Amino acid sequence: MALYDLDRIEFAYGPKTVIADLSLTIEGGHFYGIIGPNGSGKSTLIDLLAGHLKADAGSIRFDGRPLAAYSRKDLARRIALVPQDFRINFPYTCREIVMMGRYPHIPRFTRPGADDLATVDSIFKEADLLGFENRPINQLSGGERQRVIFARSLAQTTDVLLLDEATSNLDMRHTVQLLNLASRRVSDRTTVIAVLQDVNLAAMYCDRLVCMRKGEIFASGPLESVLNPETLKTVFKVDTQVFPSAFTGSLQVSFSKEVQS
Repeated sequence: MALYDLDRIEFAYGPKTVIADLSLTIEGGHFYGIIGPNGSGKSTLIDLLAGHLKADAGSIRFDGRPLAAYSRKDLARRIALVPQDFRINFPYTCREIVMMGRYPHIPRFTRPGADDLATVDSIFKEADLLGFENRPINQLSGGERQRVIFARSLAQTTDVLLLDEATSNLDMRHTVQLLNLASRRVSDRTTVIAVLQDVNLAAMYCDRLVCMRKGEIFASGPLESVLNPETLKTVFKVDTQVFPSAFTGSLQVSFSKEVQS
């Protein structure tokens, strides 16, 4: 059974249509990459999958049920989102922020249990954030803050991890490190769906690609069937070469300097 089943989705911000007649099936246990030009609807699609936006038309089913039928707490137990940008002015400590990821699993009016504390301790170590525990979130750099929000999503221990350009503020080392963390969680029980601007990162980590253009799905399927010069030229208006890299162990893309009008 499909994890997500989207049938003829429409969504608009006022008079501007952002998602148009979009149908898509997402199977569990894969690392999906969503690629496409700016303004193609990638982030809107992620917000629809998270349940933060409601489609104007069409239906979204999650694990066999309408997405709208789930309570907010039920969704928080199943789906975690790392947004492009996280802003908070209150000086919560980084440990308090990461512990927020455990709240969907903690009964009301109770304190975090031993398992919750152990999970957060483990995430700080795994995400290379030891020493950040007592630092106020509003005193961190943008990249440091993003790493903490990524850690919070991992602490949720959900079936689905949604990444909306989650590594855009990170340096090379931490981008690779955090995508490695996400990739290691992909299994029969965990699915990662990531909006990625860098197609080479998508090629390194994803086994499924969804390529969007003008609010529609231009191509979707296994990485090797979608990541090809013809698709990239049509969607991005740039000539490319796609080749297997012995160094990365994955497909890689090189770009021409010439850009089509």
